[in-house]
Amino acid sequence: MRCIEGSTPLRRFLPLALALAAALAVTTGLGGCAQTSAPPAPPSLPVAPKAALAAPVKLAAPLAARSWDDFKLQAARRLVAANPDGTYMGPVGDELLAIPVLEIELDRDGRVRRIEVLRYPTQAKDTTQLAIDAVYRAAPFGDMSRLSTPWKFVEVFLFDDERRFKPRTLDD
Repeated sequence: MRCIEGSTPLRRFLPLALALAAALAVTTGLGGCAQTSAPPAPPSLPVAPKAALAAPVKLAAPLAARSWDDFKLQAARRLVAANPDGTYMGPVGDELLAIPVLEIELDRDGRVRRIEVLRYPTQAKDTTQLAIDAVYRAAPFGDMSRLSTPWKFVEVFLFDDERRFKPRTLDD
């Protein structure tokens, strides 16, 4: 698998970028006016989910994991189950759109305590927020008390051109 970040000519995305800029200018009433925005939060701070666009999926209660390997596999499957329209399970293509990497810290009950972005993609930066939202939709991840602390794990999100992801843990 090869990541296409940074290697795709900009002209491929230029029509989309121009259309989005025009739509933003019309909907916000900016026209030619400049607007300042707040700087992005540092990656080490907790990241809250954005409002979910799709109806939440009813997930089965998570099982208590016996090992970290068992837990990571269960968490990856839970990510896919909680995000059926945003994932794919087929083979990973030769070229990927983006590869954000998240470190997820959980509390004793498996709820998300904090998410740190370990790797931001150089293009399709919105996929980072898509991955964060996917984690929150999959939570809670179950009782963590049987596993060693700290209750953190890292997941790599392999995004295709349709902005669907596959957790790297499930890539055979």
